[in-house]
Amino acid sequence: MRIGIFDSGVGGLIIAQAIRELMPEYDYVYLGDTKRVPYGNRSHEAVYQFTKEAVNYLSRKKSCALIVVACNTASARAVARIQKEMAKMPEGKHTKVLGVLVPACEEAALHSRVGVLATVGTVTSRSFVTEIKKLNAKCRVLQNPAPILVPLAEAGESELAKPFLKKYLEPLLKERVEAIVLGCTHYPIFKEEIKNLIPKGMRIISQDEFIPKKLADYLERHGNIKKKLSKSGKVEILLTDKTQNIEDLTRAWFGENLESKIVSL
Repeated sequence: MRIGIFDSGVGGLIIAQAIRELMPEYDYVYLGDTKRVPYGNRSHEAVYQFTKEAVNYLSRKKSCALIVVACNTASARAVARIQKEMAKMPEGKHTKVLGVLVPACEEAALHSRVGVLATVGTVTSRSFVTEIKKLNAKCRVLQNPAPILVPLAEAGESELAKPFLKKYLEPLLKERVEAIVLGCTHYPIFKEEIKNLIPKGMRIISQDEFIPKKLADYLERHGNIKKKLSKSGKVEILLTDKTQNIEDLTRAWFGENLESKIVSL
């Protein structure tokens, strides 16, 4: 059985690459719902339905024992509900589903004042605020939606993103936050541009930098799942739509010989 990684688009490829770099022995399936990206402006129910379809596909058709939902909007609006549904299934027949939002909150809660850049859907859900406050009630959490960044990331437009990044970061920087949470898996694509816009020494909390280690720790603590996973080092990239930029990113991060495939959910 394999590890599945799901995202609304190509942003999750950054987390997938980081996970594979730390644990190259496992077999992975990446699924990007590039036909329906972005999820950030969708209704709560739509995000749940899309995420459920992806989880079912990876679980039933791709034999994934563990699925990482590498989409913050989906993590905020669908993962808890899907986890509850999975838990009702007979033991051994349900797939373990993990989100990426809570691990980011664990990192953010180490600070007294944090800024969160996220999609409209994630900001509206207030999931980052809620989860960070659970861990550190004294932490001040400021959020700002950054709706244009996902389409720019999907298009590979780092230069065009710069004025928008400046605009979105400005209200957070005015509040003198200690760290900036990149609350969408697409945003690390602009990590270097963000570094140039924030004060030196300010921390960027980027999920690709700690999710792999947290997943490795999880597998060590859950040997029943770990022993199910196959180890031939294979990667499969599945998309619901294909563009040239997505092809370029896939090859840049996973090798020239890896071609993505189109699937229907």
